[in-house]
Amino acid sequence: MIELRTPAEIDAMRPVGRFVAETLATLRAETAVGTNLLSIDRRAHELIRRAGAESCYIDYHPSFGASPFGKVICTSVNDAVLHGLPFDYDLRDGDLVSLDFAVAQGGWVADSAVSFVVGTPRDEDLALIDTTRRALDAAIAAAVVGNRIGDISSAIGDVARGDGYDINMDFGGHGVGRVMHGDPHVANDGKPGRGYPLRAGLVLALEPWFLQTTDELVTDPDGWTLRSVDGSRGAHSEHTIAITEDGPIVLTDRSFLGVD
Repeated sequence: MIELRTPAEIDAMRPVGRFVAETLATLRAETAVGTNLLSIDRRAHELIRRAGAESCYIDYHPSFGASPFGKVICTSVNDAVLHGLPFDYDLRDGDLVSLDFAVAQGGWVADSAVSFVVGTPRDEDLALIDTTRRALDAAIAAAVVGNRIGDISSAIGDVARGDGYDINMDFGGHGVGRVMHGDPHVANDGKPGRGYPLRAGLVLALEPWFLQTTDELVTDPDGWTLRSVDGSRGAHSEHTIAITEDGPIVLTDRSFLGVD
């Protein structure tokens, strides 16, 4: 069921959006060559406890997961792009890292993701990350009253195809509110003018993610981590946004913190 939020409810979602933004900014600043993925998870857990928030991931067990996730943040590295289950791995120079983080606070959920390189970056990795960010910007710009879900999906797909990337349709954006995953699904490609009409009060997590040379995924033996089938790298950008009569509000905006 698709739920619409009142202006007061959207205002009530701002604190959790800010917390998610601040946490990702903190983790990004603290993550460097040599940082262990389990340390990132422990730090995220510490910040959640301090804030009196609740992880959306630790007990999460959808049909595609082998077991409850058991951690509080997704840490996807290099050819891993989604649902990266933290494990005992020290980041190396040039690793491409995606952090995906969702929590509940005050009864509301926010969800966001960021990709970056630790140490010396490769040009092709920076280009891939830039494509996900510009696709997210295009998606947000299309999230206005009077458009449809297909307009958001098309905006994402246009950026990806324009930069030469294939698009996987298995995982994409989603409604968010009292729970992490709700209706509607927002694919990362689509046709403009199609799908559910966008109305004020619709809150969505928009999340373009792409792989460098494929659109096919394979699941790790851990039952969670999704990697490219050909070993090419992936990147992921995500924000929780609210559609209003005055335009979209980015609830997980990090720009006020001096990071993108």
